Amino acid sequence: MPAAPLPLPPPEALEISVAETAALLGERADEFALIDCREEDEHAFCKIGGSRLFPLSTAGEWLPSLIALGGEMPLVIYCHHGMRSAQLAHHLRQRGVARAFSMAGGIDAWTAEIDPSVPRY
Repeated sequence: MPAAPLPLPPPEALEISVAETAALLGERADEFALIDCREEDEHAFCKIGGSRLFPLSTAGEWLPSLIALGGEMPLVIYCHHGMRSAQLAHHLRQRGVARAFSMAGGIDAWTAEIDPSVPRY
């Protein structure tokens, strides 16, 4: 029997909650890509396990690769508070990546609501 579809927000929603993201990471981490769009120094300071770094400042270098990855699987993108990730998710949607979501509240909300061991800044 095929696996149930990922429990993602509806396609018209741009954001996914930290709780929904945590549930996906706990059970179906291999079925989506967790993307950190912060800068290298931010990622070095703290990160969510399993995330892949795509710094927004260097998007010109990696954008085609991320668009291709988004064609294969859903993308959950996070930053510090959710502004940069929302910008990137919207940009990807404009380029045909229908399942690009911004994690609402970013890593700051992740620390507050899911994993207090992740440092805040």
